[in-house]
Amino acid sequence: MAAKTNLTTAAQITVNAREVDFVTRFGKNWDALRTIMGIMRPIRKAPGTKLVSYEATVDGTLAGGTSVAEGDEIPLTKMKVEPKTYGDIEIAKYAKSVSVEAVAKYGADVAVEKTDEAFLVALQNNVLGDFYTFLNTGSLAVAATTWQQGLALAKGNVLDKFASMDRDVTEVVGFANILDFYGYLGDKEITTQTAFGLTYVQNFMGYSTLFLLPEKYIAKNKVIAVPVENIDLYYIDPADSDFAKLGLNYTVEGETNLIGVHVDGDYSRATGDMYALMGMKLWAEYLDGIAVATITPAETRSAKTVKAEQ
Repeated sequence: MAAKTNLTTAAQITVNAREVDFVTRFGKNWDALRTIMGIMRPIRKAPGTKLVSYEATVDGTLAGGTSVAEGDEIPLTKMKVEPKTYGDIEIAKYAKSVSVEAVAKYGADVAVEKTDEAFLVALQNNVLGDFYTFLNTGSLAVAATTWQQGLALAKGNVLDKFASMDRDVTEVVGFANILDFYGYLGDKEITTQTAFGLTYVQNFMGYSTLFLLPEKYIAKNKVIAVPVENIDLYYIDPADSDFAKLGLNYTVEGETNLIGVHVDGDYSRATGDMYALMGMKLWAEYLDGIAVATITPAETRSAKTVKAEQ
């Protein structure tokens, strides 16, 4: 007797469980990272939404000051906020494939599960790498002569900037070169934590979290400070009905669909393929709410001055 029509097979159950496991782990990782960074709930955006940052400045001259006589009305200072558009929130498409030969040689635990994990980490790092590049474009420039001073001035400048815009700051997170951090510590002991391939330390020198990054993301002698209120996580929902109209149905999980995944077997190549669809961007609303401190040691400055005078 033939099998029932539309019978759900063991293979289908296994594939779906893999999809659910992948998107669930991806979502949980980002939830944990958002907690560490202090980011609010992700903001769902429609495809084609423009990524915009703003710079707030005084329009003209600063009014008032000591010239305001006793009892006189204090004049208003006119402010302006100028947008800078970077482009659209784009859909990113990824895929990986595992052959039957790889499974036969290494077993499913290695060939499938380990590559799934590596794929997940690579997707996370891609979003974070874009964010680090963006942070380096922060327009609130700070000069310092020591690493400790750089941290202090970077935080102080973003607090001052947000206060001038009448915006509250609850916490400030920082980003620094990991070699600078350990060079500063010397033989001092301090506990760092690691998650998602990130090394960070909490409650360090006034920062709720200080992320310690390799040189490919932040140069030595540089520190970046950002108020958590200035960081947003935008995403496009892979389960959007318009995508489904194409016949593309991705597995998503939870209330916030940051990523969609579909697993399928390609019998023509005897491979198991995983497809991922995502449109995530970590973003800062105010470019001048990102302080980028450049540290030039005092002895280096002195040497340059002497050379210039010769």
